[in-house]
Amino acid sequence: MDDLLEEIAQEIRRCRKCDLWRSRTNAVPGEGPADAAIMFIGEGPGAAEDKQGRPFVGPAGQLLNSLLLQAGLRRPEVFITNIVKCRPPQNREPRPDEVRACREYLDGQIAAINPRIICLLGRPATQTLLDPTASISKIHGQPVERDGILYVPLYHPAAALHRESLQPVLVEDMARLKSMLRERLG
Repeated sequence: MDDLLEEIAQEIRRCRKCDLWRSRTNAVPGEGPADAAIMFIGEGPGAAEDKQGRPFVGPAGQLLNSLLLQAGLRRPEVFITNIVKCRPPQNREPRPDEVRACREYLDGQIAAINPRIICLLGRPATQTLLDPTASISKIHGQPVERDGILYVPLYHPAAALHRESLQPVLVEDMARLKSMLRERLG
């Protein structure tokens, strides 16, 4: 399993399937244990992530780390990645062609890890993996089971940093996630 994830990571680092590779400093495959029971999937790397080649290390990552603790999780226990593996210019939303170009990597990571729960951080991740018409404001915190995996759409931590009113909502959703984890993972 570790070997397969590392193989996928190497493919991501060499990838030139879309134009995002041209402006990247580092591709950001994701990180975490190959046997993680829970995955967090965001939209795409930001400036700090592009610089370090690691997911969620900027301000949104600091908030995510705090939220993980509130849910009874530690970052080394979960696998964290994004729907696109290279930073879109000016942190814009990934375009559909960019998401399609990265999709096989994401699907490969999900298949290799086989998590029991996938937390979808924000609308782009939710629309990519759950429902292309989903509104995160309407379905956040509401789990959906598919193919033995529990998908939990959540607001992206960056959204909560930009709109303070979302922080209590995200904290509440993480409290619900904690209950789901107890039920699902024991």
